[in-house]
Amino acid sequence: MSAGCTGVILAGGQATRYGGLPKGLERVAGERVIDRVANVLAQTTDELLLIANDASASTWLPGVRVERDVRPGFGSLGGILSGVVHAGQPALIVAWDMPFVPAGLLAALRDLGERDHADAAVPESGSRRGVEPLCAYYTPACVAPIERQIERGDLRVVGFYDDIRLARLDAELVRGFGDPERLFMNINTPDELALAEHHASTTDGGRDRQEA
Repeated sequence: MSAGCTGVILAGGQATRYGGLPKGLERVAGERVIDRVANVLAQTTDELLLIANDASASTWLPGVRVERDVRPGFGSLGGILSGVVHAGQPALIVAWDMPFVPAGLLAALRDLGERDHADAAVPESGSRRGVEPLCAYYTPACVAPIERQIERGDLRVVGFYDDIRLARLDAELVRGFGDPERLFMNINTPDELALAEHHASTTDGGRDRQEA
């Protein structure tokens, strides 16, 4: 891994309240989800960056730089833009409510992006988009296409993919790190938090692979 890479934890927007706390501060297996994400990003990148608009965000991960959205109000697409702009170099971006993303998968995405000289590298999955844009590798080459897309009023998080050099991590390779439904699980409801806790209590969501 020759080029620099920033690990971006995406907690943009208004930090929608969940259970009295921003959802990334909820705990799975006794560990805050934001810490789980920070841990795997720290294993695969050269520095960490938190994108958040909450006034208390500077207290969430002491020692980690915090930046706000460069163009507030544009959802996850704006978050990706902010992460890449503030990183100023290639970035691995992970949403802060995804407790089971493994470090090995992130390393594979970074390797793929660097090896293919891609503008972005995303893992394939069974989601409605077919890929996971909030667990992906992006470079500064994505900034202009995202800005053009926003100007068109298109807020689809994958809307700029047709305008960049996109590398896709094959679904079969992704499954080598675990069940994609668990790998890319995010926590938006109390029921999903309970399910995540169940996964962690039985397999810890593949924690053995996270730290491999």
